[in-house]
Amino acid sequence: MTKIIGIDNMTVEEVNKELSHGGKFVVFPYCFSIVILTFKRSSDIHFIKAGEPTFSKNIQFILISLFLGWWGIPWGIIYTIQCLIDNFRGGKNITEQVISALRES
Repeated sequence: MTKIIGIDNMTVEEVNKELSHGGKFVVFPYCFSIVILTFKRSSDIHFIKAGEPTFSKNIQFILISLFLGWWGIPWGIIYTIQCLIDNFRGGKNITEQVISALRES
């Protein structure tokens, strides 16, 4: 079961209200490399309220990719750039997938 960070003590109605005002569920991708092996992973799911900045949530994943992602050849460079782009855009929006999964459960 994947953890959702940011919805503690929120009711379903409060989450739905935030979603209707622009809230979203995001993950922050990161990568790390060990010479010829590169691993691309995603953070736990984060609930971002409408208008809430993401920098304090994604900085650790940006730093992991910046310092540990480049070293794998060739995928380290490719994955690092992809992860940085996603994170500087505020994370990868997976709201539709989360809502769909919640409806099925």
